[in-house]
Amino acid sequence: MEKIQKQIHKSETTKESHFPEKMPKTSQSGEVIPKGMPKEEKKYEEKLVRILSEDIEGGMSVYAGLTRVNGISWGLANALCKVLKIDKNRKIGSLTPEEIKKISEFIKNPHIPKFMLNRRNDFETGEDRHLIGTDLELQTEFDIKRMKKIKSYKGVRHAAGQPVRGQRTKSHFRKNKAKSGGIKKRGQETIKNRPSLADLKKGKKQ
Repeated sequence: MEKIQKQIHKSETTKESHFPEKMPKTSQSGEVIPKGMPKEEKKYEEKLVRILSEDIEGGMSVYAGLTRVNGISWGLANALCKVLKIDKNRKIGSLTPEEIKKISEFIKNPHIPKFMLNRRNDFETGEDRHLIGTDLELQTEFDIKRMKKIKSYKGVRHAAGQPVRGQRTKSHFRKNKAKSGGIKKRGQETIKNRPSLADLKKGKKQ
């Protein structure tokens, strides 16, 4: 009995040595995540954050959530996080009202290199600007109308509903695909109307 008890004790000690206690979870920045974090994440997911008249789910990261705003690319979102020193993997629902205000002010007047702006050398003013939201949509409409009015190549292609940037149109950009019955093979109709051997034999007998 004593030998059996010693063996059980040895097996328990070996299990403890082979399987140590679980280490606490850490974030990408190296901070220890507390056990009650999932509940907070659920709160962020339920929360909606409004940035520049766009509702963003609170469960998204700051980096991905900012791209929901029309006119903000992945590059601009990354630059914003670096300039304002915000962790881009942080949940957007955890942002304070002051941080949201800073983000909206930065997007309206971004201090970034010129090549990242989406409206360089404006046609009317000649300034370098960055447009977002409805301003961007309206400006694109005005540009297309101007090109149609002067009948430039791009304007003519826009008016015809064809691709503008030199794409091929043999297989793509085809309209009324459902209406077309496909290409008929040569002699397909004559084969269908040709009489069978049984019909020919009957005709000979008669």
